[in-house]
Amino acid sequence: MAPRVLIADKLSPAAVDIFKNRGVDFDIKVGLSKDELIAVIGDYDGIAIRSGAKLDKDVIAAAHKLQVIARAGIGVDNVDIPAATAKGIVVMNTPFGNSITTAEHAIAMMFALARQLPQADASTQAGKWEKNRFMGVELYAKTLGLIGAGNIGGIVADRALGLKMKVVAYDPFLSPERAIEMGVEKVELEDLLARADVITLHTPLTDKTRNILSAENLAKTRKGVLIVNCARGGLVDEVALRALLDSGHVGGAGFDVFVTEPAKENPLFGSDRVVATPHLGASTSEAQENVALQVAEQVSDYLLTGAVTNALNSPSITAEEAPKLKPFVALAEKIGALAGQMVDFGIKTIDIAYEGEVANLNVKPMTSAALSGILKPMLAEINMVSAPAVAKERGITVSESRQEVSPTYDSLMRITITTEKGQRAFAGTVIAGAPRVVEVKGMELDAAFSPAMLYINNLDKPGFIGALGMLLGEAGVNIATFNLGRVSADEDAIALVGVDQAPTADLLARIQALPHVKEARALTF
Repeated sequence: MAPRVLIADKLSPAAVDIFKNRGVDFDIKVGLSKDELIAVIGDYDGIAIRSGAKLDKDVIAAAHKLQVIARAGIGVDNVDIPAATAKGIVVMNTPFGNSITTAEHAIAMMFALARQLPQADASTQAGKWEKNRFMGVELYAKTLGLIGAGNIGGIVADRALGLKMKVVAYDPFLSPERAIEMGVEKVELEDLLARADVITLHTPLTDKTRNILSAENLAKTRKGVLIVNCARGGLVDEVALRALLDSGHVGGAGFDVFVTEPAKENPLFGSDRVVATPHLGASTSEAQENVALQVAEQVSDYLLTGAVTNALNSPSITAEEAPKLKPFVALAEKIGALAGQMVDFGIKTIDIAYEGEVANLNVKPMTSAALSGILKPMLAEINMVSAPAVAKERGITVSESRQEVSPTYDSLMRITITTEKGQRAFAGTVIAGAPRVVEVKGMELDAAFSPAMLYINNLDKPGFIGALGMLLGEAGVNIATFNLGRVSADEDAIALVGVDQAPTADLLARIQALPHVKEARALTF
């Protein structure tokens, strides 16, 4: 019996033909309400959507046969991924189909700002002929500051270089070798802010990138700078930007995305220095066609052959491998997440060593899980399928090694990250089916993972544990677990502390200020 797919949002006829030609039955039912979706979704093996259909936990609970959800586009805010994962439904997207279109929109914004095209058009069509009012600037020989140098950022850089602009890029995951290959200069954020004539953002919205152009950072920019955001709302402090636009410090801003969308009101609206568009980055016929064709191919491949492409919640694991690999995939992701939150500089290489019994398993899903954990703090939308490609795209060298004997544990996984500043290594194992950290900075310990944790590196001096406990107690932070590792008395030591409440920035600063503390970080898992 042929698999059956519900097309719940509009796809191009060419995409529909893919289902037809590959022998997949389908129904087209666009604009269904939640209740209507709940009533029919139980009849389908797959569903293809854009942003219109909302697949929340109630809809997914009714999807008794559903095997795959496929989103034509990048964002999956309209899909409850945890609910789908719990029900064993693969969630896919098409992350690269909109890249060129979004990059071109950013370039168009640059030109619109540089030559005040919307304002000049409105004035001219009103019959004013204000030729002297609209004095523009050339982009030629100007410096473009790129925040985020991934797929879309790389395309923007290529187009800007074609305009004979100089491109500087801030991206913690951009290696020096990849920067040379792209023809850009890798810089720190402070340097970019001081040098750029135009700043364009191409990074996802994460805890680390939220308000990356804060009031403080915006104040560090050059007078007259042009700022373009076609990535995500929330990367720029809109209120602070409006103040700098009104003062004349910022020459212009081109925004396609906003903190609140649909943006019926916004601090930037009403300024004659702002060009605003309603999230049009992916709105070209070519981009919409590309993602529709991709999603039809991916759904057909999965339902007919079991091939998984661009999955957000599923590694490439066979049914036979799954029971053995599951705890080690979880370990890889946790150790990777620990490593990713401990590294602040550009990653050059990642080495993942498998020792003992785990070395005899299929390590590819584990490596993908580890890379996803490492890169996720800066790249929120990354997943186990896309992580290896993203690492390669950013010039990160990934290596695996296997050793059939582990000196201490039945199985051990060690991740070593080399950055421009040196190396960091982390090791873990699985005990009673649960992942544990057993080595950090060359020091042995044994720590379970908690949703919120503190990492502290200090000199092992008397009174430290008491002082830390007092600080946490005063802040109302309850300690769930406390694990120590050290070289010897008076030398390097670390503490991994599981806490019930995530520490605030102020508390973290107070911990950092304790005597003999070298480093303090808040971690989440």
